[in-house]
Amino acid sequence: MDVLALILVCPVATVLAGLIPSNRWRPWILPAAAVVHLSLVAIVLLSGGMGAKVKPGPTTHEGFIGTALVTPPHAGTPSVTKVVPGDSGGIVLSDWLGLDPPGRVVLLLVSMLFVACAFYTVGYLRDLRDHLNRVFCVCFLAFLGAMTLVICTNNLGLMWVAMEATTLSSAPLIYFKHTQTSIEATWKYLLLCSVGIALALLGSFFVAYAAILHGLTPSLKLADLLRQAPEMDKRWLEAGFVLLLVGYGTKMGLAPMHSWLPDAHGESPSPVSAMFSGALISTAFLMVMRSQHILYVAGDGAYASRLLILLGLLSMAFAAMFMVGQKDLKRMLAYSSVEHMGILALGLGIGGIALLGAMLHVLTNGFTKGALFLSVGNIDRAYGSKTIPEVRGALRRLPLSGMLFLLGFLAITGSPPFGPFISELIILYGTLMAGHFLIAAIFLALLLVIFIGMGRTVLAATQGSVPASGRRSRFRDGLLSGLPVLACLLIVLMLGLYIPPPVWGLLHHATNYLEVKP
Repeated sequence: MDVLALILVCPVATVLAGLIPSNRWRPWILPAAAVVHLSLVAIVLLSGGMGAKVKPGPTTHEGFIGTALVTPPHAGTPSVTKVVPGDSGGIVLSDWLGLDPPGRVVLLLVSMLFVACAFYTVGYLRDLRDHLNRVFCVCFLAFLGAMTLVICTNNLGLMWVAMEATTLSSAPLIYFKHTQTSIEATWKYLLLCSVGIALALLGSFFVAYAAILHGLTPSLKLADLLRQAPEMDKRWLEAGFVLLLVGYGTKMGLAPMHSWLPDAHGESPSPVSAMFSGALISTAFLMVMRSQHILYVAGDGAYASRLLILLGLLSMAFAAMFMVGQKDLKRMLAYSSVEHMGILALGLGIGGIALLGAMLHVLTNGFTKGALFLSVGNIDRAYGSKTIPEVRGALRRLPLSGMLFLLGFLAITGSPPFGPFISELIILYGTLMAGHFLIAAIFLALLLVIFIGMGRTVLAATQGSVPASGRRSRFRDGLLSGLPVLACLLIVLMLGLYIPPPVWGLLHHATNYLEVKP
């Protein structure tokens, strides 16, 4: 019942946003709905158990890494956490609704990040009095509702419908500024993501047909597919996985299907870009995890792993090439998203401890990207530009946003003591333990290139003197523009120093669920 209420809160808020007549007060429906949504998420997670019932253990990173590093890759259940027999894999309400352990991790990220973006949006829209915000508020809430439905669905068919709904509800948000470049980005987003989603639908049919060929009852219910997977036709199952990977990988931003992502992120309002990069592509990654899990249970996990590792490294390589010399701050962050989706795919493909690192990286990357896009939004509002050389001296022009942007850069490039450092370290260790030394070397080399490429652009934007020419803006750092960014970075810092026991349980339960065959 709590899951159903969680799914319904967004449609109700969407209708209210459409009915509120005041352009001034309408944006406040966003943080109100966000707080209600997060409260219901907390109830759902607590009522179903925040994760597997775990043996008491350390939650600082000294203990976290120490226990993680003694677990061999592909060992099934990491020794840091033991699932208690009889503990359910997820909250299943019906043939249509269900919340699996990986979904709980993504749901927590999506809801918390939307709270930060919602409060930021109130101030953002207040500065754009000449823009009617009814469509923005309605679509932003519908976007959250569609992602919630993707996460809380136990049926591949309904997951596909909900994922397509994320495309349709978010497209008007890209076109919010009504410029030539924004309409081009919108059509590119619609075209490429719709083609990708169409391939994912075909992949779902292939998976169902793999069951029919062996006389099994056809079903798109995830629990049925996992139960029947060992008996399915392997060739059709592999073909279905390829289509699902390409389809949802397009929405995820994996190279070479990523070309929509820089344009959409670059032209969207900053809170929308933050939700794209932190929440939407993580939701698409959830669909890839669910698809890979079916193949893993069928005993063909090595096939999926090879594809995921290949696309992961390819995504990092593409990102590295386009980030070196990149002058547009938002496009730079968009290519960083391509990089980190590659890191997630790599962790999922390696498995074992690397998968645990990938689950943690879902959170650390999501919150860091949220902080970065929101801080760049402040810089854009102050300078009237998001490109070098128009943007210089941000630390002088906007001390708070400039400093948060610089700290966000350090976090997203894997610098200690922030969360991405821990998650990437675990993925690297899992790669080495699996014997993939060449992959580990390529991984480190690409991280170094990306650090240098991003560093040149970020330092150019934050250091030096403020340009004398350019648009003068009265924008200054404020509570609504600075606090959401600070909150996201504090979460990232916390995940780098200490993982709360409830989050610890979520991460390990998700890893166990994906690594242990039912």
